[in-house]
Amino acid sequence: MKADIKSMNQEELGGFLISLGEKPFRAKQLYPWLHKKHAESFEEMTDISNKLKEKLINSCEFTVLKQVSVQQSRQDGTRKYLFALPDGNMVESVLMRYKHGNSVCISSQAGCRMGCRFCASTLDGLVRNLTPSEMLDQVYRIWRDIGERVSHVVVMGMGEPLDNYENLLKFIRLLSDENGSSISQRNLTVSTCGIVPNMRKLAEERLQITLALSLHGATQEKRQALMPIAKKYEIHQVVEACKYYFQKTGRRITFEYNLLGGENDKDEDARQLGALISGMNCHVNLIPVNPIRERDYVQPDKDTVLNFKNKLEKYGINVTIRREMGRDIDGACGQLRKRFSERQGEG
Repeated sequence: MKADIKSMNQEELGGFLISLGEKPFRAKQLYPWLHKKHAESFEEMTDISNKLKEKLINSCEFTVLKQVSVQQSRQDGTRKYLFALPDGNMVESVLMRYKHGNSVCISSQAGCRMGCRFCASTLDGLVRNLTPSEMLDQVYRIWRDIGERVSHVVVMGMGEPLDNYENLLKFIRLLSDENGSSISQRNLTVSTCGIVPNMRKLAEERLQITLALSLHGATQEKRQALMPIAKKYEIHQVVEACKYYFQKTGRRITFEYNLLGGENDKDEDARQLGALISGMNCHVNLIPVNPIRERDYVQPDKDTVLNFKNKLEKYGINVTIRREMGRDIDGACGQLRKRFSERQGEG
């Protein structure tokens, strides 16, 4: 089996080069090509000898994702990419342009096994975990495509990042490495549906990333109806894990709350949510649901969304309504991939 060169840190790369009979200092030449210049092949590496290139080609996997399609919003310039992994599986990534910089939302798995009721990523189940290099290359391909720096990364696309824990950790460390792309950990957000043991494990790593919890229900009953993971980890356990993360890292928690018309958007839901998280150093991101045709959830009207926000603010909770990005393209996670596979099936 060939070595996954893009998933190695600089020290590991040095050790690997020694095993090929090369001097370890070659890692300092090679590493920036992989993680700073985002090279697409060994041929691009102008200061690497042909002999070493040949050794690398014979002994390494060079992970470069293939862009299958890209949709661009006419409304706000958001781009949704469909990438093919080396084995032909598909994942989605999204570029969002903000005043503070370019933000990329990446996938951590091909498919997902969490089964959240409102999500298109999970409809066909989990295919496999992504390697660190496959996660990184979503950022690198978009960076190269637009010719501009990516400053923020969100692991909130297809998949459950904490279900791919070790690869996620490696990805974070490689992405924030000052010898590579050097994206600040403070500009990196990881979203989870609430795998409690791994939330606590992540807290112990004392990284400076933001942890975002997909909450979506303010009571155990409501959350469990929307998110099967809640059967395993009760709502108060999950909130306690969030408090533990803040205690260990000092990083404010984000609660993601999908507003589903008539389901979890009433005054009583706001009151229960306020009671659940008041007093925490947190931020609530209200997300009017992006409907998918396989489910019958509807988006609440603007007045309902604003009313919910106002109610939470009365509890002293910091709240924003997520700005809708790319609404005129396949916006919901997993939609673009699903439509593509349906079209292939028809062909």
